[in-house]
Amino acid sequence: MEYGGILIEWTGHDGFRLAGTRTVYIDPYRLDPKKQWPAGDYCFVTHDHHDHCSPEDLLRVVAPDRTVLLASRGAHEKVKGQVPAKQTRVLAPGESLSLEGLTVRAIPAYNLTKFRAPGVPFHPKDAGGVGLVITLDGVTVFHAGDTDLTDEIRGLHGVDVALLPVSGTYVMTAEEAAEACRVLKPKVAIPMHYGAIVGSAEDARRFKALLPDHCVEILAAT
Repeated sequence: MEYGGILIEWTGHDGFRLAGTRTVYIDPYRLDPKKQWPAGDYCFVTHDHHDHCSPEDLLRVVAPDRTVLLASRGAHEKVKGQVPAKQTRVLAPGESLSLEGLTVRAIPAYNLTKFRAPGVPFHPKDAGGVGLVITLDGVTVFHAGDTDLTDEIRGLHGVDVALLPVSGTYVMTAEEAAEACRVLKPKVAIPMHYGAIVGSAEDARRFKALLPDHCVEILAAT
């Protein structure tokens, strides 16, 4: 889909490509190996879990002479030395950067109610996972990362496009994502985090049905 001159392409699961005056990838995973993927100017990795931080997929979109790779602390440790990039750096929660052609603000992404064991969240706050507020060509896109509806999300304003997980188990349920959408009030909301590891298209449809007064676009994976 296109919004404000920006092409927004869902590559599956939590992965997206944003294409405007710069090409941006977020969490590429299980990219079609038969497709010729254009190299990214920037590639973001929200955290170190294998379905977000995939060196095999990063190698398909990261060009050593072009791409700046920005990753959470854990993801940076995982890809260091495996994915040659023009520059590789840690993106920490709370950090804001003005890069050539875009700005990005990282907010903490973590669980409040999703646990692998009592008191042990799948995504603890101190692990350093991030959500991303990216402004490219005047369009602000929020990629939530793997998270619940946190105070940091509740404090965001001015989001044009919200990319929100809907599958539950490790992230927001469709109902929680719908509440996040009501809080954020984006111009467009796009469901993600389904169809690969957990969740299905039914979660995306339920998310859309819960928001009859909002613009929700369910994208086909490329």
